[in-house]
Amino acid sequence: MNRCRVAITGLGLVSPYGGGLDDFFQRLMGGQSAVRYLLTDDVPRPLAMPFVTCAAFDADAALGKPLAMMMERFSQLGVAAAFAAWEDAGFTRKPDVPAARDDWACIWGTALGGILAFEKGYRDMWLKGRERLSPLSVVLGMNNAVNAHLSIQLGLGGLSTSHTAACASSSIAIGEAFRRVRSGESAVALTGGSDAAQALGVARAWEAMRLVAAGDEGTAPSACRPFAADRSGLVLGEGGVALVLEAWDHALARGAGIHGEMVGYGSSCDHSHLVRPDADGQARAIRAALNDANLTPADIGYVNAHGTATTEGDPIEVAALKAVFGDRAEALTVSATKSMHGHLLGAAGAIEALVTVLALREQSIPPTAHLRGRLDPACQGVDHVLEGRTGVPLRAALSNSFAFGGSNAVLAFQAVPGQRH
Repeated sequence: MNRCRVAITGLGLVSPYGGGLDDFFQRLMGGQSAVRYLLTDDVPRPLAMPFVTCAAFDADAALGKPLAMMMERFSQLGVAAAFAAWEDAGFTRKPDVPAARDDWACIWGTALGGILAFEKGYRDMWLKGRERLSPLSVVLGMNNAVNAHLSIQLGLGGLSTSHTAACASSSIAIGEAFRRVRSGESAVALTGGSDAAQALGVARAWEAMRLVAAGDEGTAPSACRPFAADRSGLVLGEGGVALVLEAWDHALARGAGIHGEMVGYGSSCDHSHLVRPDADGQARAIRAALNDANLTPADIGYVNAHGTATTEGDPIEVAALKAVFGDRAEALTVSATKSMHGHLLGAAGAIEALVTVLALREQSIPPTAHLRGRLDPACQGVDHVLEGRTGVPLRAALSNSFAFGGSNAVLAFQAVPGQRH
């Protein structure tokens, strides 16, 4: 079967720092944390925890009030990020010829979907005694809301669907979009992920598992410490991130700029435990991505780790990398950028894929923040990046996503020298 090369022609996000792509990457390179202390007015007990919010995001300004009113926050974040990626790729919102995009796809990832819409419904009924809910509740809350809105707004007539696989949701969405473009089924695929985790029930559920890092106003920025001996858990966050994947020849024909090339996707299931990760399952996904990309371990210059800062998860991921990379593992540069942008759940894979593409484009590697002097001996065996490194000759890189349920997804990307600064 003939395979198309897959170009990445558009990148977009709603940044927790409030700026654009370049600002986002430079802040990561500088080790700057977006984690802040969240204190809500929830009844009967407020949320009080380290958290990452997109506080500067104005949905009405980004989308227009009529469209924003038709969306719950996860959709607003996702559609805004996708519009930014679409503009970055050089596409117009609506095609001049309606049929021109009949095979263009939109494949999205989310873990929680419109859970805030349903939580609002519970509050309205149980706390305020209302008997009727908004007639928009179903369309606000459905998991496929983002891809539905995007297909309508951008005239995309191909596959429109969403994937939900916990923290691997958007990596799987990106991987499936990649396969669709590579096979020739779609000339263009808009993909990514979004989640809004600031739901009382969600946060309380994570707290109940004793997986959420503690912190106060002073310590919140350094609360997420992947691979550190004193790590205490993950930090939840919200966000939206999008990529435009495009058949290489299609991109060249229209003179598009290219951020990088997607070259492989591997997936597996641990099939062993609902919440405890398994190094063998993760290693199978990494090897599958390398094989799919026709790459060897020697070709990989950087891995953006799943790195959640949980006690069990971090050393298991390092063990998986050591199993795949063998003697090369000690020289393999690895960082976990969740230490700065938090864990975006269904959008985690998308934001880390974006970081990986930018690392290749800029030939620079962002660090794992808050790790210097704290490395857990159980996480030794790879080259942990403690400060941002520039001028690094990177050819190819991987982005790991390992989810509850044992769903593993690994994305492989390659640099395209001279295509785009």
